[in-house]
Amino acid sequence: MPLGVAAVGLVLVALGLAFTGGDDRLKVGTRYAVAYAKGDYAAMYAMISASDRRSLTVDRFTELQQNARTTATVQKITTGVVTKADQDRVRVPVKVTTRLFGTLSGDLYLPVVKDGNVTNINWSQVLAFPGLREGETLRRTTTLPARASIIAQGGITLVHGAGASRVPVADTALNSIVGQVGPIPADQKDAYAAQGYPSDALVGLTGLERVFESRLRGTPGGVLYAGDRKLASIAADAATPVHTTIEPKVQRAAVTALAGRIGGIAVVKPSNGAILALAGSAFSGLQPPGSTFKIITATAALRYKAATLSTQFPVETEATLSGVALQNADGESCGGTLLSAFEVSCNSVFAPLGVKVGAAKLVSIAEDFGFNADLGIPGAQISVIPPADQIGDDLAVGSSSIGQGRVVATALQMALVAATIGERGQRPQLTLQANQPAKLKRVIPRAVASQMTTMMAGVVTAGTGGLAKISGVQVAGKTGTAELKTTQGTCDPDNPPAGGCPTDEDDKSDTTAWFAGFAPAGSPKIAIAVQLPGQGKGGDSAAPAFATVGAAALAK
Repeated sequence: MPLGVAAVGLVLVALGLAFTGGDDRLKVGTRYAVAYAKGDYAAMYAMISASDRRSLTVDRFTELQQNARTTATVQKITTGVVTKADQDRVRVPVKVTTRLFGTLSGDLYLPVVKDGNVTNINWSQVLAFPGLREGETLRRTTTLPARASIIAQGGITLVHGAGASRVPVADTALNSIVGQVGPIPADQKDAYAAQGYPSDALVGLTGLERVFESRLRGTPGGVLYAGDRKLASIAADAATPVHTTIEPKVQRAAVTALAGRIGGIAVVKPSNGAILALAGSAFSGLQPPGSTFKIITATAALRYKAATLSTQFPVETEATLSGVALQNADGESCGGTLLSAFEVSCNSVFAPLGVKVGAAKLVSIAEDFGFNADLGIPGAQISVIPPADQIGDDLAVGSSSIGQGRVVATALQMALVAATIGERGQRPQLTLQANQPAKLKRVIPRAVASQMTTMMAGVVTAGTGGLAKISGVQVAGKTGTAELKTTQGTCDPDNPPAGGCPTDEDDKSDTTAWFAGFAPAGSPKIAIAVQLPGQGKGGDSAAPAFATVGAAALAK
């Protein structure tokens, strides 16, 4: 019975399975139908005849079934009441929901045979898909529509055209975010085939081309054949242009500030999570976040009342945890109030404070800010803090508290941390798609976020972040200088890490420079994070990059 195209819809009401009387043919047909609908190939294989099993392995049987479903772009199969067709066969009504061809209806006619005292199915390839006849196999031709354009804010077209003729904008700074299209990666061919892509399709591999792949390609068209017979067809439908949140002037500023260096700069709008710019490896480069992570440690301390802004801490050059001295940057003496310790990024305060808060609470707050979770941007790496029970001893907890140890983050993640504080403790859902409704989740009490804003503003006005100042605007932020060769804030010559202890305290290649912050501090319009591996101290190199991008973003 040839297949017919029914109403195109993804939700079907499954027909009830039933059999009547004690007829073994109906019983085995019903069991086979149930397994067929579920895609339980092992159960189906167990019901085919002994001679079929001798000539066909279970792996080959499974492959034939899966190939047919992939070819038809099957999403769901439902089967109806099994009835007798004739003396030797039972009829199974089938409805198939597909990605490309809508809902198809047809029948499977199952030849039922006796294997001794057992009733089984006499299987052939026509049973791989309803509507096939002897000698026929299922095949599909696929046509992709022209790929949609990507439009930035202000109506600037970032890229247009189809296939290998894709034409990006001539502006190099804007072109950097567009990304590339190319052949389907070998390890993704099956997944793309299941979505109806032909094997020679060009797909988004990086940047916005990858992020918006499913939107840019439109709806593929094609023809489904049984041998030479046409079973179903559908025309390709091109997608409408995709409008992104990328702000050209901000993107240009971010690329300019990065200045060809390794690293990344991410710019986010706190009120709605719109990503305004991504330069370099902003959402893919993982680095220890260094002292920018103290935003999280301080938040945890305030949230769980381990300290207040006025809590006094001893003035020291180092803190001893698990018998190991963890030093302050350049061996400086610091302490005093929590506020002043934060302004100068005092390790000897924040490492023990993290231990006092405890690994469980520290990890919980980090996860409130987005660590250990998918940020919802295809290709974005997940920023990581180990589970509390896997961090280790007090030294490891203290190191994690200052953004070292096994903690790693992207610039996009730390921009989200800054945005969450700026938005008074509400974490925005990040998006690159324009005109999306804001999705904000309260993760930090408003009062704690207000205190953190005060502390972060102090970093810029009186602490390590002075070079992040923007004329006429109050900036709130945090510097970070993450060690790369040794990640626990100290290096024991008697027990050095791989590669040995650094020999030059001024070796910029040993550190990743960071700055994460937002502006204006009272009602932020932007949150920015800068990550610059091998670029020395965050206050020296990342903070000025923040100021450059921030000034451009806030300019009228």
